[in-house]
Amino acid sequence: MERQPIDDLVPVGTPIDLDNCAREPIHIPGSIQPRGVLAVVREGDFEVRQVSANVTQLLGRPADAVVGRHLSALVGAEQAARLERTARTSRDLRQHNPIECAIDVAGEPRAFDAIMHRDPGGVLLVELEIAYGERPFSFPNTYQAVRGAVEELNRASTLPELYETAARAVRELTGFDRVMVYRYDEEYNGEVVAESKRHDLNSFLGLHYPSTDIPAQARALYEKNWIRLISDVDYTPAPLVPGVDPASGTPLDLTFATLRSVSPIHIEYLQNMGVHASMSISLLRQGRLWGLIACHHYAGPHLPPFGTRAAAEFLGSTLSLRLVDRFEDEQLHKRLAAQAVLGKLTAATLNDSEPLTGSLLGAPDLLDLVPADGVVVDIQGDRRVRGSVPPPEVVAAVMEWARDADDEIAITECLSLELPELGLDPELAAGAVAINLPDGQYAVWFRREVLRSVDWGGDPHNKSIAVSEGRDGRAVRLSPRKSFDRWREVVRRRSEPWTLSDTESAGALRRHLVESLYRRTRGALRVAETLQRSLLPDVIPTLESWQLSAHYEPAAGDNVGGDWYDAFELRDGRLIVLIGDVAGHGIAAAGIMAALRNALRAQLFVGAAPAEALDHLNEFCLHMLPGAFATVIAARVDLASGHVEAASAGHLMPFLTGTLRTAVPAPIRLSPPIGIKGVTYAPNTFTVEPGQGMVLYSDGLVERRGEAIDDGLDRLAETLGRAGETPASRIWTAMASGHIEDDVTIITLRRP
Repeated sequence: MERQPIDDLVPVGTPIDLDNCAREPIHIPGSIQPRGVLAVVREGDFEVRQVSANVTQLLGRPADAVVGRHLSALVGAEQAARLERTARTSRDLRQHNPIECAIDVAGEPRAFDAIMHRDPGGVLLVELEIAYGERPFSFPNTYQAVRGAVEELNRASTLPELYETAARAVRELTGFDRVMVYRYDEEYNGEVVAESKRHDLNSFLGLHYPSTDIPAQARALYEKNWIRLISDVDYTPAPLVPGVDPASGTPLDLTFATLRSVSPIHIEYLQNMGVHASMSISLLRQGRLWGLIACHHYAGPHLPPFGTRAAAEFLGSTLSLRLVDRFEDEQLHKRLAAQAVLGKLTAATLNDSEPLTGSLLGAPDLLDLVPADGVVVDIQGDRRVRGSVPPPEVVAAVMEWARDADDEIAITECLSLELPELGLDPELAAGAVAINLPDGQYAVWFRREVLRSVDWGGDPHNKSIAVSEGRDGRAVRLSPRKSFDRWREVVRRRSEPWTLSDTESAGALRRHLVESLYRRTRGALRVAETLQRSLLPDVIPTLESWQLSAHYEPAAGDNVGGDWYDAFELRDGRLIVLIGDVAGHGIAAAGIMAALRNALRAQLFVGAAPAEALDHLNEFCLHMLPGAFATVIAARVDLASGHVEAASAGHLMPFLTGTLRTAVPAPIRLSPPIGIKGVTYAPNTFTVEPGQGMVLYSDGLVERRGEAIDDGLDRLAETLGRAGETPASRIWTAMASGHIEDDVTIITLRRP
């Protein structure tokens, strides 16, 4: 048995009111309802460890004459032997309850129903309930008692029919004045969905009751113990003697005891409703409380025999099964319809020549998959709208909220509650379902406000205040509300609730879109990578008296960037070396790289000096590629003298190697990048002496996330100082260390 956690519960004996009732330890009340006697018996020797104080009144035996003695001291030798034999031979005592007993009370035999439950702590709970009147049927014949009602439940074709049949059958079986079927929503607010009542009583059908009427710990007990009877609301609790378990020193867990005493707040709640007796039967779906069959009696105390209650519990469990079947059947039909729409959308997105947004808003579209007033889709830079949606700035705020939710799908039926600062127009957006996709892409559905009137059984926001006189004068105590008259509330700024089918469909669509984006992105990356590699030189010149090497490494994660390099000899024997980096990644960056590379190569081939060539390249970029942005180093080397002409357009300075233990930057003045208006690029000259070298590189070699670029430059300078005559590929190996996240390009030129 799963025990109720007590870490956050108030201590036993604490006065209870509405401020602390949600933390009341209702599973260990330390007392019982006095319609029977409870004995706690240790298995093995069947010694009575605790007994309820009303044992004297009901059985004529003082508590101190029973506690610490064999069970026979309580029920007599013959009945004790029957109970002991049942306990020793049966693992599931529930199948044998009740055990009909005749116990001697003041010299005369009196009929009792013995109900036994085995506690995992090694004790038996033996409850002796007075059997008033004839026992209608035994537990094994329970099915016969409700056979007709079960057949009606099986014939019911709709949920309302199921509810009405159950309410009527339970009332006919138990004799309560009113029987209601409650259904809970996701927040455990209850609604009366069926009712069978005495003709002179006012109807509760359609009324709602707030979740606070049944606190969380009470709901947890309803999920464990499916039936609960209060035969007389005005009872005086009978405490256990002794008050705690002698072996453990802790209060006894009475979760499964039929006689367990009731919270005083709940008693007051029932009294305020004019109820004198009540019974509830849990309705479960997948082990979770779905609703209750609630029985009320107004004429006075009411005690259906245990067999009748068992039959009613059987009826409740049957209703639970039928509700699950019906619910699953309805969900199945919704899922099949949604899957049909999703299948068509999926087929449409397989056409890679059509933008994903176009596929999703074709026929059928996303509004057929998840019904809403409007939808916005923003995928791969293509933003489209269908239906009625709020302005773009509101959509942006909603998506920021959705991403902050740190979940694949964000859902709400009350956006104004999530984003109160926006002042949302509920006619455009009251509720939303948002799919978070990689790289800030998304799809979001909007529903407008749907005004709903909810009839409550009394004002759910009202807490009654009871005033009593204490030692220090007036004392105030919060108590349950006293009015249960129909109270109508108009619910505003909320959309129609999103259903389970809606969220399942959105989740399935997201999974498909992630796969589709991956497939399309992989295809685009392959094209970009092919284009980029086609623009890099297949071979670089082999020089007689110089050493030239180059290395290119694409970015991690197949994120194709805009790095390029070039090296070729002019007709006069001089050598051109270039390295550049276009801002961005993917096909767009590769295309710009191709245009800039070819334009610069042409200028240098016809004889333009590096600085002059960069001037022309910048004009070309501004005119032909507006918005493009790139950094470039261009150098022209006289291989006979070592004389170098160079210019830099915003690129990191090459290093000169071979003369010092640490490499030093080449003496080149930095000018702005390509793509900036009004720029003139400065010419620079220097000489690479014998034994020296020059290393050109892209920023991917020295940048690290969370580190200043100067640290990377210092690390490269030290590496080059140690490396000596190292080719480009070994520089890459020495610097990478598993930390490279961007494209890396390296060119080395050394004069032996």
